[in-house]
Amino acid sequence: MSEKTKAQLLAEELLYKKQSAFETMNEEEMANAYKYADEYAEYLYNSKTEREAVATSIKFLEEKGYIEYKLGDNVVVGGKYYLNNRDKALFAFSVGTENINEGVRICAAHIDSPRLDMKPHPLFENDGFGYLKTHYYGGIRKYQWPTLPLALHGVVTKKNGETVEVNIGEDAGDPIFVVTDLLPHLAREQSKTPLGQAFGGECLNIVIGASPLMEDGKPCECDSKIKLHMMKLLNEKYGIIERDFVTAELCAVPAGKPMDIGLDRVLLGGYGHDDKVCAYPALTALTDKTTDTHTVICVLADKEETGSDGVSGMQCTLLAELIDEIAKALGGNGNVCRSRSMCLSADVNAGYDPNYPEVFEKNNAAIVNCGVVMTKYTGSGGKYSTNDAGAEFVGKIRDMFEEDNVLWQSAEMGKIDIGGGGTVAKYVANHNIDTVDLGVPVLSMHAPFEVISKLDLYETYKAFLSFCK
Repeated sequence: MSEKTKAQLLAEELLYKKQSAFETMNEEEMANAYKYADEYAEYLYNSKTEREAVATSIKFLEEKGYIEYKLGDNVVVGGKYYLNNRDKALFAFSVGTENINEGVRICAAHIDSPRLDMKPHPLFENDGFGYLKTHYYGGIRKYQWPTLPLALHGVVTKKNGETVEVNIGEDAGDPIFVVTDLLPHLAREQSKTPLGQAFGGECLNIVIGASPLMEDGKPCECDSKIKLHMMKLLNEKYGIIERDFVTAELCAVPAGKPMDIGLDRVLLGGYGHDDKVCAYPALTALTDKTTDTHTVICVLADKEETGSDGVSGMQCTLLAELIDEIAKALGGNGNVCRSRSMCLSADVNAGYDPNYPEVFEKNNAAIVNCGVVMTKYTGSGGKYSTNDAGAEFVGKIRDMFEEDNVLWQSAEMGKIDIGGGGTVAKYVANHNIDTVDLGVPVLSMHAPFEVISKLDLYETYKAFLSFCK
């Protein structure tokens, strides 16, 4: 083999070339990545809603020795705790040996995903069918939801104060639900309508049945026979009445488990990768880290898909309050601690899709199988509504990853004038905490069935592990 020319050596020294995981991973790492993806897939299936993600995560944390913490409780060096925020968001943290005034390290992901929520009065019947009327949650493309097998998940609080969990459509033998669509033979006019207008939000009604309540072998003598039958079935299973829908949180999500994609099985498809594909690595990095120097907080937040508002979203002051409580318990100053803290806003970016190259600027796109993606800024247009991480902080993160052989890349979300998106980064940064976005490239983001690379998932775990140590 001939020696490299001076120009080739100079190019290696000065120019950047994106590498794929196939070039950098050895066989052992590949095996670890596939095993880790299998464990993640189980977590994803059991965490289709934020409530389920909190419950699944708490069970995982308790198995790792974490105990429940409430504001005002004492914390000690070496302690491992979790704060359950109304069963919809979660803060898990371990207390390090370093002086708390040196700051904490935060991995902040979200555990809500786009879906079809039920309206407060959802149940109705129309021309032989029973329906549930929905109000979509988050940024969906409405045309993707008709004809999918859907499962009903959520909770209902009854008049007596009891809250019952609803889950229909996941177990073997369960029925599923569906939003119907027009056949192509009758959809000629609909097909002429712009894609974003062809399916109205009020048309995403879920079929839940088509039979009336029967008495003495014939339909009962009352109005709304189908609606009454559906309500009777729900009452027999869960003890609820129609008025309880007002005090319910019910949603329709795609039924079924995540699945391997392709002959080589390197891709994993499923519902809710955005953002459990970052939540799981953040959570497991917290529990798997082998050093206890830094105090580390893993945040699993709700409401990111709708603006991070409310008591379970990242605009809530709870993160700052928790840091204040930890600092106070350890003899520190919350303001000083926050000013020296660092955060990885653990959220996904759009993976480059060769089927749609026109919306990407390829030099600055996230390439699947090329590792975890650092997104210095999100927002839209002229960097509106974003946290733009500083050069010094980005440099610190780069040094961590390169020291620990983390395969990473940087990217924007598509061409400047095409669109854009946001994360929780700006809300964390508002607490005077250096923050940058980091996560997995995703194909078909916000669709009912999203696609990620198992290798990118594993590199994301390695990145959080490097940050937490």
